Parts: sequence; structure tokens; C-alpha cells
Amino acid sequence: MKQFFFISIYYFLLLSNVNLFAISTQILPSDSIIRKPSSTIIKYSHPRIPTIMSAILPGLGQLHNKKLWKVPIIYSGLIGFGYYYKINNEEYNKYRSSVIAYYDNDPSTIPAITNYSGDQLQSLKLSYKKSRDLAAIGLVIVYLFNIIDANVDGHLKSFDVSDDLSLKIDPWQNIYQDSYNNYNTSLGLSIKLNFK
Repeated sequence: MKQFFFISIYYFLLLSNVNLFAISTQILPSDSIIRKPSSTIIKYSHPRIPTIMSAILPGLGQLHNKKLWKVPIIYSGLIGFGYYYKINNEEYNKYRSSVIAYYDNDPSTIPAITNYSGDQLQSLKLSYKKSRDLAAIGLVIVYLFNIIDANVDGHLKSFDVSDDLSLKIDPWQNIYQDSYNNYNTSLGLSIKLNFK
């Protein structure tokens, strides 16, 4: 039964897709010209692709947009803030455990840092916590900047920056007739921006 099922599906697919491999021929008149696609066509990519790539792996969207010089900047920011976060988190945890040991009223626990009073330990703990939180905010900002930069470069990838842009300023004059049948003249400047 199982074999019959697979054989029937095989023949159904085989018979229903007969025209998949057929070669289509087209007879053209003798005066027709077959044009090959131009090799200078600019391929536009969707900006979503580098955005998603940068969200998955920072710097990958910049590589896709061929902005290689931005990748070391992104990674130096991520590594710098990551290191700053790691160091401050370790110091925060060390001072936090010392504050807990100092104020627990148990004589058997000895704080890891004994050079400071309880208030000084608390102040240092809060200082390292603030620095750790600023490093985390810096990490998020660099990561978001990476994604936004990939998106903006993806949008501007097809933007024309050639010398064919021109700005033309000309005098402008308009003669019109008002409701009293008087002719009036308006003067001004006409600004025209031409793209290619």
C-alpha cells in the first residue's frame, strides 16, 4: 500500500510537469534585432538586506554596502565598551560583596576590601555600577548606530553623486491683469535643479 502511494505520486508529478523541461523557440522576423542587456545597468538592492545583516552580525551590512572602512570603527566601539562593561562589572561585584559582608553583622564574614568604611564601600559600589550602566548604554548605542548606518547606506547606494547635477538660476517675470484691467508685473528668480 505504501509503495503504491509513492508510485502514484511519482507518476502524478511526472505527468503533470511534462512542460517544465520543454524548450521554447521563438521565430523572429528577419528585420528583428535581439538586444542583449546592457552591462552598465545599476542593480538596486533593497536596504532591508544590509539592515538585517547588521542586526545579525555587526559590520556585515557595511561589508554588503562596500563601506569596509566602517567595520573597524564599529568593532573598536563594541570591543571598547564591552571591555569597559566587563571591568566595571567585576569591580561592582567585588565592592557589592564587600558591602554585604560589612553590613551583615556576622563576625565570621570578612569583607574582601578592608581599607574602606561601609559608606565608602557603598559609594564606590554605586560609582562602578554607574560606570557599568554607561558602558551598557554605549554598547547599545554603537549596535544601533551600526544598524542605522547600514540602512542609510542601503538607501543611498543608488543615489547619483556624479557631476551631472546642475543648478540653474534665471530671472522670472509674470505679467498679469488684475480685476481693474490694469497690467501688473511680478519679478522673481527661478531656481531649477536638473538631475542628469
